[in-house]
Amino acid sequence: MYIDELKKHTSKLIQKTKNILTKTSPSDADVYGVFSQTMEFLRVYGGPKNAFLRNLEILMTPAGLSIYELSVIESIMTSFLENLEEGLHSGISPERQDQINTVSDFLVMADQLLNSRSVHPAASAVLIGASLEEFLKTWMDAEGLDLGSKRMGLQNYAQVLKEGGFSNTQDVKDITSWAGIRNEAAHGEWEKISKDRVSIMLQGVNLFMREYSPYRKQ
Repeated sequence: MYIDELKKHTSKLIQKTKNILTKTSPSDADVYGVFSQTMEFLRVYGGPKNAFLRNLEILMTPAGLSIYELSVIESIMTSFLENLEEGLHSGISPERQDQINTVSDFLVMADQLLNSRSVHPAASAVLIGASLEEFLKTWMDAEGLDLGSKRMGLQNYAQVLKEGGFSNTQDVKDITSWAGIRNEAAHGEWEKISKDRVSIMLQGVNLFMREYSPYRKQ
């Protein structure tokens, strides 16, 4: 979501909260509805660990929500809007931004290894696979997804993201193919690894990360 769109959506949630506050006797459905919408909005567009979301979570007590909590929601969202206006919100958490920067650096290293005559292409394949795995894992963490009973690995990360509606079937097929190359390289099946094959893998992973990078809409 673009920053301007974030501002518009934030303003709509603030106005919706104000409208409920002006009612003489707002219903529980009104209060819990705007609370849930605000929680989900902040989780998706602020990150699951952002301070605004944490402050909102504190409001949910065994006693439930009241008009007082609704006014706090308005204050929290107003502060979030001020952050957007002042350019203090990048759309992703600083932690995720650092992780994505690291992954990008690894892909640059993988390209350098691939073009080195003294290094087998398998080394680059392993590094590309590790970079992709970190990207998918970071993406899942940012969206609040978990593997459940599934084992850690590229294909399962891809499947969970698809099930969550964040990627598609073709992405899973591509990632499964890249995982196969990475596994061959990692298990010493170097006769199956060629520079051309790894080069195509690197191009594909780079395109995939650009397509799904949070930076693409900044």
